[in-house]
Amino acid sequence: MPRDRNRLLHGTLDTLVLKTLSRGPMHGYAIARWLEDRGGDALQIEEGSLYPALYRLEKKGLLESEWGMSELDRRAKFYSVTAKGRKRLKTDTRAWEAFSRAVSSVLETA
Repeated sequence: MPRDRNRLLHGTLDTLVLKTLSRGPMHGYAIARWLEDRGGDALQIEEGSLYPALYRLEKKGLLESEWGMSELDRRAKFYSVTAKGRKRLKTDTRAWEAFSRAVSSVLETA
């Protein structure tokens, strides 16, 4: 089952990261913990997936970053959503909701 979860997560990780950061700036570890706290066992975010997603989103101009100090007084890179990222989040959220309704409709069919 973990492999199936990872496959499903891969297609939605960018949107989940944007949603998480829409609450305010966070460093990578905090992003992963927040998502895992909200998603339970279904959302186990690995560093090998999260950090490439953060770099990719930043390169696309959807995130920006700055160095700061974490709650443990360690140097950390904090990410925040740009205006372009907020627009993408809105678009992706609408697309996900439509897709989710369609899949649910098919799965609920007797």
